[in-house]
Amino acid sequence: MYIPIGGDMAVRAETIVGVFDLDNTSWSHRTRAFLQRAEREGSVISATNELPKSFVLVHEMGMERVYLTQFSAATLEKRIAGEL
Repeated sequence: MYIPIGGDMAVRAETIVGVFDLDNTSWSHRTRAFLQRAEREGSVISATNELPKSFVLVHEMGMERVYLTQFSAATLEKRIAGEL
């Protein structure tokens, strides 16, 4: 099953490691360091042209990817729960 995450992008539900709200997690030094490392490595993909509200951590093809999305974490969690 695919979960739409914004724009014309979707990810497979079974590859999702977690959905994180940027407002609640970006204050953490560890989260900021993780996102900076992912960006340096080219693992951050923006699914929006708007200000992102959350990010989806995906493990696919042996790689971690971080998708920035305009949807709230709660909206994405509802979409995931509807697919299970």
